[in-house]
Amino acid sequence: MPPLKERADAARNRQAILEATRKLFAEEGAESATMDRIAAAAGVAKGTLFHRFGNRAGLLYELIAEGATGLMEAVQSGPPPLGPGAPAGDRLLAYFDAMTCLIADDIELNVAYQALPPHPRREEFHRFWATHISTLLTEVRPDLDAEVVGGLLLAPLGGELVPHMVRAGQKDRLRESVRQLVRSVINQPS
Repeated sequence: MPPLKERADAARNRQAILEATRKLFAEEGAESATMDRIAAAAGVAKGTLFHRFGNRAGLLYELIAEGATGLMEAVQSGPPPLGPGAPAGDRLLAYFDAMTCLIADDIELNVAYQALPPHPRREEFHRFWATHISTLLTEVRPDLDAEVVGGLLLAPLGGELVPHMVRAGQKDRLRESVRQLVRSVINQPS
């Protein structure tokens, strides 16, 4: 049996809710983005939020999953250098740039997400990133323990420095520093 198609009004409501949540998080921070405020900003009833997402955590999980699955699809089948067809070193740089932007562009969402119990798909996402990074690292630097080095490259993006830099208006500096770190590991000049 094919999956049921989402009604047009339900799809519009979903999109309005996701956009309103992102906007409130970006403008006012995670603490100000209550379910009441999100519903009002999206132009829907509060009950619609709870019916659709269960609770605030469910809404945040949906936003995180949307970005993560979009990046996964780009890595698997998007255009190079993020997608297949580019040299491994270029793909690593493109991936880390995309991941840095994914996190930095929605920093308040990502900070709030870190405080929640693990997302049901968190392990799936992390396993995908780890495999992608280690596969490319192995191709570029077969002399490294790609699994550990890949984890070490990715770990800082979930740390305290990223929100600090983004909130201080240093997103470009962060992106360039991540690029420098990856280039140093893969021995690729600037």
